[in-house]
Amino acid sequence: MFKSSAIVIGAGIVGLATARALILRGYSVRVFERNERAVGASIRNFGMIWPIGQATGPMYERAMLSKSIWLQICQEAGIWHEESGSLHVAYHDDELQVMNEYVEANQTYRDCSVLSTSETLKKSPGVNPKGLKGSLYSSDEMIIESREAIAQVALYLAEKGVEFFFNTAICRIDKFKVFSGERFWQADEIFVCSGADFETLYPEIFLKADITKCKLQMMRLIAQPDNWRIGPSLCGGLSMIHYPGFKAAASLSSLKQRYQLEFSEYLKWGIHVMVSQNGNGELTIGDSHEYGLVHDPFDKEFINSMIINYLETFASFKKWHLIQSWNGIYPKMMNGQTELILNPEDGVTIVNALGGNGMTLSFGLMEELISNRHS
Repeated sequence: MFKSSAIVIGAGIVGLATARALILRGYSVRVFERNERAVGASIRNFGMIWPIGQATGPMYERAMLSKSIWLQICQEAGIWHEESGSLHVAYHDDELQVMNEYVEANQTYRDCSVLSTSETLKKSPGVNPKGLKGSLYSSDEMIIESREAIAQVALYLAEKGVEFFFNTAICRIDKFKVFSGERFWQADEIFVCSGADFETLYPEIFLKADITKCKLQMMRLIAQPDNWRIGPSLCGGLSMIHYPGFKAAASLSSLKQRYQLEFSEYLKWGIHVMVSQNGNGELTIGDSHEYGLVHDPFDKEFINSMIINYLETFASFKKWHLIQSWNGIYPKMMNGQTELILNPEDGVTIVNALGGNGMTLSFGLMEELISNRHS
């Protein structure tokens, strides 16, 4: 016998994380998704679970909690995953200095270290050795194939008792009821996890919020021959000024000043470059960041070229043939908030705007939120 009922709107990563936290606590859970499967930002990413990007403290702990939940689900559901770790590579002394300061600040909290040139090349054959000075290695990071994993998590949750309604767009909520045209369903609690589609439900709430949308461009390279693998996910120096985790390094501001001079066009388009490898050997690369409530649906070829050009400075692959390119759009708070959680009416909770950290933080966030309500 279920003790309470819940409806979750949205079958992306935030909605799935919400459904998981609820079903484990004895709720009957129904998830409504407007498409026949999740096709938004939750499947248009690197597949990175990325604790290194989070500041030491509550956000890092949330990321590690998320990772533990991902691991449990992947192991139970047979979902491909790899605890690959990550390598940020350095080709300048100031980059290496930031890495050393990061390790010094985090040595009691994280499993990370600065590697020499030879240690770096031993850790990953995918690193360009020319001019390499060393790298920052972290063991915390994990990769899944998001194009497949999101649907597989939904199947896993369905086996746990979550009921999914795909191709069902919810257009209105009123007094514990959700409506799709003339049809409606009722529950004790309703969670709105609608991602970038935040204009449909409670548009007046979002108009008052300091929220925008970020468009990113990404690409995928051909599967590497002979089962060749890069090992850890790879990042260039620009990634260190993108993620708040690196603010622990005292000289980060000086590094950013150099980048502003030498890579001003990259910073203008929010470009920092990373690469992950899936189970098939394909390489996912990106990305850029453009902000605004409305975006041009067409990709900018020069942005993709800039990403490739920067990638070539620190990566060395067997094959560079491009097989896919795409863009994704996710909501983001512009005031520094790490997420948006609101209660617009009794029994309704909005969970949105995790920025580019949805894969890394969603499971942990919803575990915290739902467990706190029932502690």
